[in-house]
Amino acid sequence: MRILLTTHGMPHDEVALGFGAHIARYATEPTMVLTVAENAAARPQAEGVLKRARELLTEVPRVETKIRIGHAASEIVFEAQEGRYDLIVVGERQNPNLLARFLSGSNSVRVVEHAPCPVVVAKGKARPIERILLCDSGVEGPLAGFPLASSWGDRAGNQGPSLLTRFTAQLADLLLGEEEITVLHVMSQISAGPGIKGKQLRAEAEELIEEHAPEGELLEQDVHVLERPGVRVRPKVRHGLVVDEILAEAQAGDYDLVVVGSHRSEGWQRILLDDIAHKILMQMDRPVLVVR
Repeated sequence: MRILLTTHGMPHDEVALGFGAHIARYATEPTMVLTVAENAAARPQAEGVLKRARELLTEVPRVETKIRIGHAASEIVFEAQEGRYDLIVVGERQNPNLLARFLSGSNSVRVVEHAPCPVVVAKGKARPIERILLCDSGVEGPLAGFPLASSWGDRAGNQGPSLLTRFTAQLADLLLGEEEITVLHVMSQISAGPGIKGKQLRAEAEELIEEHAPEGELLEQDVHVLERPGVRVRPKVRHGLVVDEILAEAQAGDYDLVVVGSHRSEGWQRILLDDIAHKILMQMDRPVLVVR
């Protein structure tokens, strides 16, 4: 796995480097650390940033460094494209003023929107990945990766792999065989399809699986997809508003990494779906992996 770590010398970038160190120490290819200088005059400062990064990554076997000149988010995306990386790790400053964050935007969100590969937005504390919260609807196509109780009968008309399929295909190397993965589906009456019974909107994962409900079948399928030696997988259902329930579960389970899906689209669909991912990225207090 080719990993691109980014830093600008800020405190939240050290969280990103710490998170990257936990996964890069097992990488079979060199890990690249990138910093972006606004102009050539800022290169000496950028070199100091990379020196500090190397000090924090002493446990990573092979580390390479690079300086690019220009706008931070754009240069990170360009580097990811040119270097054909499998994963980008960026830091995100935790600002308690949500309105200011929404209005100003952030480099990490811009990288997520345009990156050619999955992106980890690191925040909070850098910890080894032992508990993973994977938020999957089981739906393929435009809604893939968002845990909505939609109409399962419409799945045949969708296109594109689901979040679990993308996660296992692109990022299987992240799993060392010692993790516990919770697959979360949020069932919301607002988005429920016409064929879903009221009882199912209140049921727990085990009940849905036992009754062979559509959501239960998806949960059971998810478990099979993720099963591998040493990895413990458990399905879970929460009921309510999607973003609120994901945030609540992340806190309650004290997960080390939250995984959500995103996709590339245009027009009003991109605005609506990016809004969900954007809220999760901005409000989550721990690392978020966005799988494209």
